[in-house]
Amino acid sequence: MQDIPGAWRRTAAGAGLLGPDGRPEPTIFAEMSALAARTGAINLGQGFPDEDGPAAVLDAARAAISRGVNQYPPGRGTADLLEAVAEHQSRFYGLELDPEREIIVTAGATEALAAALLGLIDGPDDEVVVFEPHYDSYAACVALSGARLVTVPLRWPEFQPDLDELATAVTDRTRIILINDPHNPTGAVFDSEVREEIVRLAQRHDAVIVTDEVYEHLVFGAPHVPIATLPGARERTLSISSGGKTFSTTGWKVGWISGPAALVDAVLAVKQFLTYVNGAPFQPAIATGLRLPDEYFGEIATTLRGKRDLLGQGLRDAGFEVSVPAGSYFTVADAAPLGVSAADEFCRALPERAGVVAIPLTAFVTSGRREDYATLVRFAACKRVGVIEEAVARLAALA
Repeated sequence: MQDIPGAWRRTAAGAGLLGPDGRPEPTIFAEMSALAARTGAINLGQGFPDEDGPAAVLDAARAAISRGVNQYPPGRGTADLLEAVAEHQSRFYGLELDPEREIIVTAGATEALAAALLGLIDGPDDEVVVFEPHYDSYAACVALSGARLVTVPLRWPEFQPDLDELATAVTDRTRIILINDPHNPTGAVFDSEVREEIVRLAQRHDAVIVTDEVYEHLVFGAPHVPIATLPGARERTLSISSGGKTFSTTGWKVGWISGPAALVDAVLAVKQFLTYVNGAPFQPAIATGLRLPDEYFGEIATTLRGKRDLLGQGLRDAGFEVSVPAGSYFTVADAAPLGVSAADEFCRALPERAGVVAIPLTAFVTSGRREDYATLVRFAACKRVGVIEEAVARLAALA
């Protein structure tokens, strides 16, 4: 395959998945999940829950299938889900959206991201600023679009960007500033000063802000603050989220993107030729979820916070240093106190050594910054309490 021309090559290379022989390699998630299956290790690597979401949401999907909601939905999404997203943004954040013009339902947040980048990048002179470490699809989609990736490092243990480095990264060539807040893989929640600086720089350089907020209801301190709510941000911001993390339905792949109608129309022009539509019976189910009482959204954050604390203490007891996440599924730990110098080798050996799977943070960084994150490991806390307890018991052997 290495002799076949095409955009696949730069996409794989952008994600760090082009092997030395020119062949595409599997993602670290596929590799580690296969390792977990082969060894029987507990999978704290890939970020998916091992419990079902709320019964009302699951029942709504079953009911939709039973009543025949099994054909193509409208291209922008079902009217009910578009209304539910608009209600959600108003209810939690005071953002008022036109459901017919300012929202599109997508095949998860990943498609929303891809459609936004492919729709708004105009050529190889455009740059996309991202925070590093970053979710692997960001670099892949930027490479596919033909733009140049510019990264701003988030450093252990707080994982907040240096504002001077951010200001240097954003220039008149910046087409998009891509944000993930709460952040995967670090679990960081950006400070208000960071959000304000992003908006200031976007205004100064006429950049579009694309913000991935899939962990918006999994924040452990103050409530989530969408960057679109800041003064001067709404008119240049596309906000992305999904039902996967909030309702433990990651396999349904129902997401959405919202923002000014002109930007949304640009995204739709590309999105309609990707998946076209998706998940007809799941759309009314996610609409049901978005209308659940406030107590539900508070409870899922409280529950995950307890799991975060259980995992974090277990990691400390096993000899790791731990960065306490402010949101998301994930906890980053430093394995250096255990004598580790290469997290990728450590993670490949961990299933046999301790019966647990984790992900090296180097899977989320560009090649030039691998040394900065060489000993850091990401663990997922989105599992049943009993599973986390068993995992930390196994990890105790490392001490």
